[in-house]
Amino acid sequence: MKEITVQELKQLIDEKKDFQLIDVREEYEFDEVNMKGDLIPMGEVMENVVKISKDKQVIIHCRSGKRSATVITALESHHAFTNLYNLKGGILAYIEEIGL
Repeated sequence: MKEITVQELKQLIDEKKDFQLIDVREEYEFDEVNMKGDLIPMGEVMENVVKISKDKQVIIHCRSGKRSATVITALESHHAFTNLYNLKGGILAYIEEIGL
């Protein structure tokens, strides 16, 4: 599984690169704090596959990186995605190292 660090994500944001950011946490977690990505809760990802880009880099994150890793594994094995990246350490690492 491909991973991206919070510093690499920050660089993509700063350079205004074209990528999709997907948050697979629950809505209440997203409401508390978010990085302005698309919210698709983990339990709803498989029925919302059409919302996930196949033609640009897609960064998937959760709180710590575990749920997003599970989602990426499922999407890669069932839907042949090759452009997915897990945010290493999740939003917790982003807040700690970059801030919101």
